[in-house]
Amino acid sequence: MKTTTLLGCLLFFGTFFGIGQELALVRHDDRFGYINRDGEMVIAPQYEKADSFSEGLAPAMSEKKWGFLNKNGEWAIQPTYDRVKSFQSGYALVLKEDQWNYIDPSGNVLETPVQEKYYDFENGLAFYRIEKKIGLINTKGEVVIEPTYDVIKPFVNGHARVRNNDQWGMIDDKGKVVIPIEYDEIGDYSDQAIWARKGESFGLVTGGDFKIITGVDKIWDFHEGSKLTYARSDKQVGFIDTNGNWAIPATFEKVRAFNNGLAPVYKDKKWGYIDTEGKQVIPFMYRDAETFADNGLAPVKEKKRWGFINKQGNMVIPAQYDITAGGFSLFQKNNPKGFIDGLARVKYEKKWGFIDEKGNPLGGTWYENAELFSE
Repeated sequence: MKTTTLLGCLLFFGTFFGIGQELALVRHDDRFGYINRDGEMVIAPQYEKADSFSEGLAPAMSEKKWGFLNKNGEWAIQPTYDRVKSFQSGYALVLKEDQWNYIDPSGNVLETPVQEKYYDFENGLAFYRIEKKIGLINTKGEVVIEPTYDVIKPFVNGHARVRNNDQWGMIDDKGKVVIPIEYDEIGDYSDQAIWARKGESFGLVTGGDFKIITGVDKIWDFHEGSKLTYARSDKQVGFIDTNGNWAIPATFEKVRAFNNGLAPVYKDKKWGYIDTEGKQVIPFMYRDAETFADNGLAPVKEKKRWGFINKQGNMVIPAQYDITAGGFSLFQKNNPKGFIDGLARVKYEKKWGFIDEKGNPLGGTWYENAELFSE
């Protein structure tokens, strides 16, 4: 009994840790496999095509057919499909014999009222089209919102932009209209404030009210955790707060978001960094610059290559890398550049891999391609 119990525990914890383990898709000798965050090859490169893990399963191709792998490199769903997409909200889209369907991790087909185009589930909802109108279904295959909108954009924190008759508003994930459909443009949801445009006037929607900001001709979305976003006036960019007041005057040609108390800004053909008071903290001296990661390191470009500086402006990892995303990541919205959980995806001498915060390559190995870690 003790032996059986111990074996059961080992299997349970082995499965548990396998599920929680992040893996990165890599290509070696023109085949795809997966490494862990220690740089170990846990699934050998053997697949013709593959994609990153999502919800514990990864699409992979064998003998011209697609299936799904688990993190032990076993076929959780056999390769019998012509095309597949990643699992989202417990379901994946698969194409077989010219028919798209949603399947669960056991390969069971979800019955839905969809008759036209199929869309990925996201946060438990998927678009549902009849003729030229869009609604929503849930993961039970039930209609949440009848097809009544011309456009529904992807949900952000439980809210989505919707359009009817060239006017925009916003709904929540229950279909309730939370911002009236009366704007010419509207930004993504933020718990800080949401930008919008009526006619030629730009402003912020807060508490159900639209506050116009005089002289502004563009506003960007508020980033998570920041009470400042950037706005443009007379071809110059600065930062406004959630009340629409200029926190930092519009004196820059380009800017990027604040993180870790600093933001990259562009002026006189060079990038530098300012703090939330608008004070220059790191001189304007770089060809390009990205936001600081939570570990206090930011990618900056000198000449043709990227390195990493700390918040004091010291180059702590030499400028010898490329950081532009490639492969599947190239098409992901807001694909992050720089450090994520202690590792940065970089390209070195035509090979891709990861470096730690001291610039050491993960596992000492470089690949033809490497995607971000995921579960």
